[in-house]
Amino acid sequence: MPPVADVLPSSISPYLLLMLAGFVVGTLGHLYKSKVAVATGIIMIFMATLLLPLAVIATEEEPESNRQILAPGTR
Repeated sequence: MPPVADVLPSSISPYLLLMLAGFVVGTLGHLYKSKVAVATGIIMIFMATLLLPLAVIATEEEPESNRQILAPGTR
């Protein structure tokens, strides 16, 4: 496995919790009119959505098989 796979968790729950926490922090930031809290919430959401696909790709045992590329309209 690549070194990134050792660092990233392989289950989906940490990423969902990070995304949910980002929404909570962002919502509270809007309620209290804190630009820093809103920005932190947005960053947390983007980190969760960026790290989840990376973790899925990095922890796969086999890369996706090479599919035959067909010309448009030939399926």
